[in-house]
Amino acid sequence: MKKALVCGGGGFIGGHLVRRLKQDGVWVRAVDQVHARYGPVPADEFVVADLREPAACREVLDVAGGFDEVYQLAADMGGMGFIEAAECEIMRNNALINSNVLHAATQARASRYFLSSSVCVYRDMAVGEPVLTEDDAYPALPDNEYGWEKLYAERMALAYARRYPIEVRIARFQNCYGPGGAWNDGREKAPSAICRKVAEAPQGGVVEVWGDGTAVRSFVYVDDLVDAVVLLIRSDLGAPANIGHRDYVSVKELVDTVVELSGKRVSIRWIEGPVGVQSRNFANDRIESLGWRPQVPLREGLARTYDWIASQLQAGLTTR
Repeated sequence: MKKALVCGGGGFIGGHLVRRLKQDGVWVRAVDQVHARYGPVPADEFVVADLREPAACREVLDVAGGFDEVYQLAADMGGMGFIEAAECEIMRNNALINSNVLHAATQARASRYFLSSSVCVYRDMAVGEPVLTEDDAYPALPDNEYGWEKLYAERMALAYARRYPIEVRIARFQNCYGPGGAWNDGREKAPSAICRKVAEAPQGGVVEVWGDGTAVRSFVYVDDLVDAVVLLIRSDLGAPANIGHRDYVSVKELVDTVVELSGKRVSIRWIEGPVGVQSRNFANDRIESLGWRPQVPLREGLARTYDWIASQLQAGLTTR
């Protein structure tokens, strides 16, 4: 039976990835700093460990016969509010996690290694600019420190792949959303934050949103992203690949869609707050060359996300 290690397996994407691997008949060990945050994770083993510690990484990589696949999704991260407020913690914690897990994986002779990177490695863009390919990450000018750390992690992974007998695969995630993730703990991203605010608002109420609504983004549904991750690690594609949706919307369009799905009459108040770059526009040809296409349109994915968050509020639950 194929064996996989999912670092960050108690998180949003990691939890969905564990479920997908189990459907494929893979034996899975999930590891996270805390127990699963967003519901049960059906791993064969769930290990609580601090991957900033080298010894912890060596322990979780120790398995009879070695791991066929190591998925490194563990990270200290969140939405733009968190990224701006915790840049020092993000750089230190993630640099330690990425270097420790990568080194332990090579020493344990893991066969394949997946690194979750981010489109934050790219520069700020103007609305309407032509698409950037993966190679356009250089000359490097990330908009925030999270992006700089991710770019360094990519380079380190590729360097290890040149020196050790391990197959490295790297994905640069666009904004991922869906049910089962952070929505009320200060780390939520725009789709979940907006869904929560609208769900909390009374009929005729006011919803506050950071910025002026003109920033442009693409959003990929979590199940689509996980499908791409599994396809990528088992492919021969050794260069970094963007994973995202080709459809782009403004933040205002995102908000309007959520409000429409809610069936509520609410007003939007645009306020000062961390927004990040003005625009994103990236090529997805590389991942699509493997036959992957996103299956869930934004409206459908937002409906699922809104309904899930509304159900959490109705049940009086919280991720805090």
